[in-house]
Amino acid sequence: MFQRLLNFPSDRSCFLFGARGTGKSTLLRATLPQASTVVFNLLEADTEDRLARDPRALEWEVLALAPAITHVVVDEVQKLPRLLDAVHNLMETHRVPQRFVLTGSSARKLKAGGANLLAGRASLRHLFPLQCRELGAAYDEDRALRFGGLPAIWNANGDEERGDFLRAYAHGYLREEIQAEQVVRNLAPFRRFLEVAAQNSGKILNHARIAREVGSDPKTVQAWYQVLEDTLLGFHVDGFHASVRKQLRQAPKFYLFDTGVTRALSRMLQVPPHPGTSYFGELFESMVVAELYARNAYEQLDWRFSYLLTKAGREIDLVLQRPGRPLALVEIKSTDRIRDDHATALMALLPDFPDAEAFLLSRDPRPQRMGPILALPWQEGVLAV
Repeated sequence: MFQRLLNFPSDRSCFLFGARGTGKSTLLRATLPQASTVVFNLLEADTEDRLARDPRALEWEVLALAPAITHVVVDEVQKLPRLLDAVHNLMETHRVPQRFVLTGSSARKLKAGGANLLAGRASLRHLFPLQCRELGAAYDEDRALRFGGLPAIWNANGDEERGDFLRAYAHGYLREEIQAEQVVRNLAPFRRFLEVAAQNSGKILNHARIAREVGSDPKTVQAWYQVLEDTLLGFHVDGFHASVRKQLRQAPKFYLFDTGVTRALSRMLQVPPHPGTSYFGELFESMVVAELYARNAYEQLDWRFSYLLTKAGREIDLVLQRPGRPLALVEIKSTDRIRDDHATALMALLPDFPDAEAFLLSRDPRPQRMGPILALPWQEGVLAV
């Protein structure tokens, strides 16, 4: 069991969201007292069938619990969103003493059905793949780039087992999240879309071009990207503009949540990423962005993520709007030795942001000050931004 960074509020009710395989159940077993916790696992067919027939059964069973029971877990609650009404009634009308933990690997059904999210009576937390700080001495950068951070990867016996797990994960996502839930009517173009989306992870989206590649239309492709976000497989990063309205008009980037899953979906598991190649650089950027994204969620920093692209073609990988702090401009380079030319874009654009802080994160182990730019080893930089 790895020590997770998530601040889990065991003294109040909580939604715990995270993609499949991120370790939600393991975290709960390690955090909640087993003897005083009751679990309703909706992945168990009998449990789902019983509660689907009559969601009030959840109320009746919780009301019958012994006073020694302190926590009630409803695992994969998105499968039966109506259960949230029962939970709300237990909390509001019956005022039961138990704390509820409601886990989910998808927000799609909850959003589509206007599900009862308990009107602020429950905290919201997200769990991500293992971060470098969570792995500690076990962390291996090459393994993280090739196979990602899902806990099963770091518990696996060898690369063959890791590859088998990731292929099964990709097939399981299609079967359990897409086909079984009837998210799309025609699975073939969506299967192709997943491959193309993985190949384009971290790149500026062109829905029309992707639609041509997968044999669909731009609106459908846009909706499919929303499916990926709703099923917690990735996140959008908008183009930066001081005006939020203008910001949302720019084509976003989309990052898949894990480099191993990205490589599995893009059918690249047999292609090792070599330093100095564009493929290595793209994976490295995605990994660092995902680490920053997880830190923002775990520490509840409320950052707004965007990227900057000028008409002249200069690009900054990340612009972080940090409440109460200066804007942060972040460039990510996969090199193990920083040179002056790696800071060209930051140097050119910093005069337009006189109050901003500039960071250059790379694999170079030596911290350096390059005028107004602070160049840091990426693991140190993730915490310093």
